[in-house]
Amino acid sequence: MRDTTAAGLEATIREYFDGCNEASRDKIVSCMEDDAVHYFPAGAPQGTFAGARAIAEGWINAVRKLGSVWTIDRMLVDAGRREAVIEWTHFKVDEGVYLRGDEWYIFSARGLIREIRAYYACPPATSERRNYELGDFQYEVRAYPMTPPPVRR
Repeated sequence: MRDTTAAGLEATIREYFDGCNEASRDKIVSCMEDDAVHYFPAGAPQGTFAGARAIAEGWINAVRKLGSVWTIDRMLVDAGRREAVIEWTHFKVDEGVYLRGDEWYIFSARGLIREIRAYYACPPATSERRNYELGDFQYEVRAYPMTPPPVRR
């Protein structure tokens, strides 16, 4: 059982992102219920990831194929409802593009991630369009990441 306070749920999401950035199957899976589901916008090329192992494999493949690095840019947690929402940036380093989006997290009574619902412009960024962001929003001025941070893999 994990800590289900706001700080504990935040720590689980941050550990999950660390696992994604490290391409660590064990770390990703340890943050999730076995039957966790990660939903994406309709038309997203990867489809839905069903199960903790499928979620881990999806992100490990993104690191291998795209050089993916993710940041958590903002987070709100409601411990009483065991829910959280984050704003993130996904840097696809090998393609020289990035996209931004939000995810809604649902946690089990054990404090593990049960469901993730991702919201972002789809299809994801291509080399023809550098990124998908809010028009006229001053990301850099508001201290959003503009380049991927270093990660240890």
